[in-house]
Amino acid sequence: MSAQQEIHTLLQTFQSGYTRRDLSQVDAFMALFTPEAEVIGTNGVKPGAGEWYQNRAAARELVHGDWEGWGDFCLNLDSASIHVIGEVGWVAATATVTQTIGEENYASYLNFVKEYLDQPGISAEQKLHSILRGGTNTVYELRRGEKFIWPLRFTAVVVYTPEGWKFAQMNFSFPTIYFPDVRIIEEV
Repeated sequence: MSAQQEIHTLLQTFQSGYTRRDLSQVDAFMALFTPEAEVIGTNGVKPGAGEWYQNRAAARELVHGDWEGWGDFCLNLDSASIHVIGEVGWVAATATVTQTIGEENYASYLNFVKEYLDQPGISAEQKLHSILRGGTNTVYELRRGEKFIWPLRFTAVVVYTPEGWKFAQMNFSFPTIYFPDVRIIEEV
């Protein structure tokens, strides 16, 4: 079996874990990663903060959270671009996340607003802007239907180990054509 085929099998095993979402198997699933694996989720902005995990033990939190409450992740294995030089490979593929979000999302957003209002260190103007943006987005998106299918980019670096190919780095990202959701504001 060629290195590309072995890496494709690793991707299939990865997808199988995300399809089954068996929380009792998270630890076994994490064996697909090197101990020092870096995994960047869609909310990863800075190393070690949010969804930017700097080792396998920390990345377990992302996988557990995804399996527990994220939508259905579907890696397009046919689109996977796999390249190898020696004992290092890299992968790029398209994917989707599908989730049904119903009327309860309005209540969920209102609960978020209640908690957000009590957060210290954020100006009233900034809170109002954030609440208005989130509220408008919630209403806009729910008017478009309850089934959400988000396109996703999946990239990974894999390395060959004595146990076979393992993920050394992984990144999940949403493409955007509008202003990104996260912005760094320079203090003046």
